[in-house]
Amino acid sequence: MGKVAVELGDCPLPVAASIARGLLQIGAVVLRPNDLFTWSSGWKSPIYCDNRLILSYPTLRDQVLRGFEAVMREYFAGTDLVAGTATAGIPHAAMLADRLGLRMGYVRSSAKGHGMQKRVEGRVYPGATAVVVEDTLSTGASAYDAVAALQADGVHVLGVLSVFSYDFEAVKKRVQETGVRAYRLVDYDALLLAAVELGAVSTADEDGLRAWREHPESYGQ
Repeated sequence: MGKVAVELGDCPLPVAASIARGLLQIGAVVLRPNDLFTWSSGWKSPIYCDNRLILSYPTLRDQVLRGFEAVMREYFAGTDLVAGTATAGIPHAAMLADRLGLRMGYVRSSAKGHGMQKRVEGRVYPGATAVVVEDTLSTGASAYDAVAALQADGVHVLGVLSVFSYDFEAVKKRVQETGVRAYRLVDYDALLLAAVELGAVSTADEDGLRAWREHPESYGQ
């Protein structure tokens, strides 16, 4: 699995191709080079990703968890806490924490408006170490917002894990600014390779799909 950028880390197991095929086969990733989606940001995109669907497919779900476990063993041994982003990262974080026998928590997108008005749920304490789990990294805004929330509570965040990353420049910039590395099981190149192999897109579509990744904010305008 080739690296797209040195700032982003790869899964240490050769599972990227298998997971990428699985994402395409269950419809978690849909590619439409000639019929663009519109994201909530307003961006026009030839790809739509809904990794929540992984939860409904036990075999693929297990592959993802084994990939996350491998990253944890390789890079984050001794971590105290697995923290999911609300809401997509929560189930993956819960299952991963259960497998590893670790504490689990999650980070709300905003503080509760009542009670303790917390953003970070679960038992955290200053000096604890944590890894943030997200299902998909696009701009990285939600994942690195969760990182900041944990850091505000005195937690030392070691890294961000995701099933898939578009590897946008925005994510690379967040990694560089925060020093918190991002590890993904499937990168954009691995996804495109699997899509061509499965016939989800043609080799003629590849140039356009790569051009979109380089300038997604202006694509299709």
